[in-house]
Amino acid sequence: MSDQPTEVRHESVQSRFAIFYGDNLAGFAEYVENDGVRDFNHTVVLEDYRGRGLSKPLIREALDATREEGLKVKPTCSAVAKFIEKNPDYADLQA
Repeated sequence: MSDQPTEVRHESVQSRFAIFYGDNLAGFAEYVENDGVRDFNHTVVLEDYRGRGLSKPLIREALDATREEGLKVKPTCSAVAKFIEKNPDYADLQA
């Protein structure tokens, strides 16, 4: 596969942020939203797209969008929790 542009989309009907590699779904971060808090509970990069560094931009854009919407985050997914731990500028988002 050649290098393709990536795009993160908020798919609110599916309660997830999805990252696309070219035109193909490459991964997603699912959440459950309740009382102004998004519980990010499952993050996946599909097998064919692993090793391309896609989880970081996916999680970063999901957290940025959550902040812009004035919501808080509960990172029950270990990938999201580790991202926040390594990027303390997102610590204020935690519920």
